[in-house]
Amino acid sequence: MPQIAKTTNQQTVLTTFEVTPGTCQDLLEELTDAYASFISKQPGFISAGLHVNDAQTRIANYSQWARREDFQAMLRSDEMRARNRKISDMCRSFEPVLYDVAAVFETPG
Repeated sequence: MPQIAKTTNQQTVLTTFEVTPGTCQDLLEELTDAYASFISKQPGFISAGLHVNDAQTRIANYSQWARREDFQAMLRSDEMRARNRKISDMCRSFEPVLYDVAAVFETPG
């Protein structure tokens, strides 16, 4: 099972999507399909998780990649560019932001 870890050889991407409650499930299905059929098969992909807030107005996506360049290559692919146009039409806004893990806290034991 993938774990959040402070390493120098992974790239973390957090993406937030602003949606309406009426489109939340549709976007979640689109993102799930994108991961299952395309993104998870790309070089450098490690893991991802999709999270929905209680009001169904935001979806947060946490993903990890071996390298920044792997994530960027996936975004530049023809398939992902087409998917992102469709995703953009389904939400008010979305923004992927690349991060380095600065600290990790776990339950002892």
